[in-house]
This record gives sequence, C-alpha cells and structure tokens, in this order.
Amino acid sequence: MKNSFFSRFAPKETKFFPLLKQLSEIVLSASELLMESLKHESPEERSEYYKKIKDVERQGDQLTNRIFEELGKTFITPFDREDIHDLASSTDDIIDCINSAAKRIAIYNPRSISDSGKELAVLIHEGAVHICKAMDELETFSKKPASLRECCLQLHQIENHADDVYELFITRLFREEKDCIEILKTKEIMQCLEKTTDAAEHVGKVLKSLIVKYA
Repeated sequence: MKNSFFSRFAPKETKFFPLLKQLSEIVLSASELLMESLKHESPEERSEYYKKIKDVERQGDQLTNRIFEELGKTFITPFDREDIHDLASSTDDIIDCINSAAKRIAIYNPRSISDSGKELAVLIHEGAVHICKAMDELETFSKKPASLRECCLQLHQIENHADDVYELFITRLFREEKDCIEILKTKEIMQCLEKTTDAAEHVGKVLKSLIVKYA
C-alpha cells in the first residue's frame, strides 16, 4: 500500500503502465473491427471479420498473460498486485466479449444487424476510447485524479445508455419479429453486445477503486 514506510521509499517497477496501455489499445482495435464488421451482411465477410477479431483477441490473451507473469517476477509494483491483476483481467474481458459477439454473428448469420446493434457497437468503441485515456492517466492520477474520474463516469454513462438501447430493442423484437429462430439469434447477439458495455463499466469500477486507494 502507498502508506507503508517501505513502499514510500522503495523504487517501483513502471513497466506495467505501458503494458496496460497496450492492452487498452487492443480493446480499441477490436472495437473498431466490430463496428466495421456490422456494415457487412454476407456470411463470408462476417466470417472474415470474426477471424480478424479472433486474432486480436489472441493478442489480448498473450499480453494479459505477460502482465500476470511480470507480476510474479516483480518485487515492488506501482499498485497492489491484486489491483493490477484485476485491471488487466477486466480489460481483457472486454476483448473476449467482442470476440464472442463476432463469433455469434459469424455462426448464426442473422438476416441483418439492426441500427440498435450498430449503436451498441459505437458505444463499445466509445468505451474503449475512454479506457485508453484512463490508461494514459495511471502513472500520474494520484496527484491529479480528476481526469481518471471523468473516464470512469463516462464508462458508467455509456453502460446506462447501452441498457436503454438493449431494452428498447428487445421490446420491439418480441413485438414485431415473427420468426422464432431469428428472435433467438438476434437476442443472443444483442446480449453479447450489451454485455460488452457491462465489461467496460467494470473496468471503470476497478479504476474507481484505485482512485479511492491511491489518490
């Protein structure tokens, strides 16, 4: 903890900051591919975008594992090991959720992705942008926490907006769609997209806990 005598004077390993930044950039790349993929409706194009997102997801897994390995080898960390572990793990969860959505789109091949689905993809991308900004603040936020707090607030607001988009879409889906199979396919895809915004908000919660502990 920051208040212990030893941690106050011992040098801290700063390599985690660029590693976490790299992980957030992978989230951003995956979110950009997801938005682009929703512009295409052929099975071949959807499968191709899923492959691209899967490749990015593997990069996220590799980088997350590297962060975990570095935690095991590093004596003094800038935050508690559990905090770094939670931040890396929750950030990687966003990439996993994007991959799950792309996988379902490729496998289920719904007739089309609604405007609501595309709006959720935009919200996911906005969340990724704020997470990248948050990672930029990690090294200095203890002195100036306002910017990091704003990122957390934006992630919370994005998740609330996504809830509204999802709930309105599901209401219309069951009222207007007559094809039961299409309902099942579309509902599950939309659930994956909405769950991705939940994962992004969870990163915000981890970051808020850092503010409480270290700012």
